[in-house]
Amino acid sequence: MTKALLPLRLGVNIDHVATIRNARGGRHPDPVRAARLAAAAGADGITAHLREDRRHISDDDISRLAREIDLPLNLEMAATDEMLAIALAHHPHACCLVPEKREEKTTEGGLDVAASHRVLAPFIRALREARIRVSLFVDPEEVQLAVAKALGADIVELHTGAYCEVEGAARAGELARLVKAAEVAERLGLECHAGHGLAFDTVKPVAAIATIVELNIGHFLVGEAIFTGLDASIRRMRALMDEARGEAGIAA
Repeated sequence: MTKALLPLRLGVNIDHVATIRNARGGRHPDPVRAARLAAAAGADGITAHLREDRRHISDDDISRLAREIDLPLNLEMAATDEMLAIALAHHPHACCLVPEKREEKTTEGGLDVAASHRVLAPFIRALREARIRVSLFVDPEEVQLAVAKALGADIVELHTGAYCEVEGAARAGELARLVKAAEVAERLGLECHAGHGLAFDTVKPVAAIATIVELNIGHFLVGEAIFTGLDASIRRMRALMDEARGEAGIAA
């Protein structure tokens, strides 16, 4: 008998459309236009990371996204007073708290929720009081999930970077960690998302994990859009996710 799996959503991260714009300045390419194209291509939500150094997404981008896009907006942000004030002003659907280091090229790992729980607690409380869903970007480790639950987070997003960066037996081992973490999240009552580094050749095993309900993918889709267009890039990713979900249901 085929087992019905939870629906799998695709959040499209548009940060690197803004990266290209900022390389030269001006208004083109417009990340808000990219968000509209993503919606038309089958995205279920839009993700944008407003960094302290504003290296890609800008404050104006967040204002326009909140005002002009109908899809849920997931604002990725560091746990700082500045970012909290921006989140409370624009009231996105969700905020995903992520680690941030000025010198890094991209987010290098998950939040150490266990070590920074006292710092994170007031930010989580303030966001929840504003009825903004709170997600914590974490490595697939049971202790991080347990503390996320204790802090009152609604969601954990599992960092898939380690899985994507290795091959063979090492990748199988990282996938097993993701599977186990997703099971733990479900047991704790946390909604489970995943993302970072996912591409056409790595997405299906993660999409097949039954208790993951959302994948957030950006850099690869924007890069692939150079060759095939953003619409085609997103539609192919959406199709691979749906195919993996269907196969997982049959196998179950």
